[in-house]
Amino acid sequence: MKVIKNPLEMQKTAFKHFKNGDEIGLIPTMGALHYGHVSLFKKAVKGNDITIASIFVNPTQFGPNEDYLKYPKPIQKDLEICRKSCIDYVFMPLANSMFPMSHKTYVEVKTLQDTLCGSFRKNHFRGVATVVLKLFNISCADRAYFGIKDFQQLRIIERMTKDLNFKTKIISCPIVRESSGLAISSRNSYLNDTERKLSANIYKILKVAAQDFKNKDFKSIKKNTFDRLKEIPVSKVDYIEILNFDDLSPADENAKKVIFAVALWIGGTRLIDNIFMIKPGRS
Repeated sequence: MKVIKNPLEMQKTAFKHFKNGDEIGLIPTMGALHYGHVSLFKKAVKGNDITIASIFVNPTQFGPNEDYLKYPKPIQKDLEICRKSCIDYVFMPLANSMFPMSHKTYVEVKTLQDTLCGSFRKNHFRGVATVVLKLFNISCADRAYFGIKDFQQLRIIERMTKDLNFKTKIISCPIVRESSGLAISSRNSYLNDTERKLSANIYKILKVAAQDFKNKDFKSIKKNTFDRLKEIPVSKVDYIEILNFDDLSPADENAKKVIFAVALWIGGTRLIDNIFMIKPGRS
């Protein structure tokens, strides 16, 4: 495994593999690696000749009052996880090498970026789309791997990739959960023991909502979910939304397949989760 910090060196190295006919898999991360990332690594290693994991806490996707400065950065632990996962290259650029003072260009994916988390985190997905595009160019990736937990991010990157004619194929990977059902996230490290136990109820509530989808109207499902979340109790609910699976547009009662997504706060930690809902007899 080789660690590369310079974007141009990483690009030249990746391009050599590309010219040699190697298929390249990219796993973009912000570090603080966990079992969810490892599941992406395993899939990438299995499906490609060369794997590149990026570890970069992207400043352009954080708002002024968010946790950029305190975002966990256990570098040595992360590198050991990459090594054990048989990653070929770890790309660890500095912020000023990816976004120097002269940087003026950003990517926006209209409509998709404005719903769900985009309603609460201004310019977040502009920063995500821009850094992912840069990583695609630097890595020459044939495939890039993203988890379904960040479902809005996944759909935005898929749209960007299609609209801008990238050769990179987006591979979506299932949510990895703790034994309690809590979706694994780097931000779970912010939770204390009591908050972690409370957070385990989120997935249980989502599963109840999925059952309700069979015979209840959307308004009732959302209200019941809100009431159950407040019983945990959560500090704040940012959203409870039922959207069309393919394009994140508002779903109506005739929708074939929907994504049921929530964002909420437990203590001072913002958590997101989702579940797919399909009515019986539909696919």
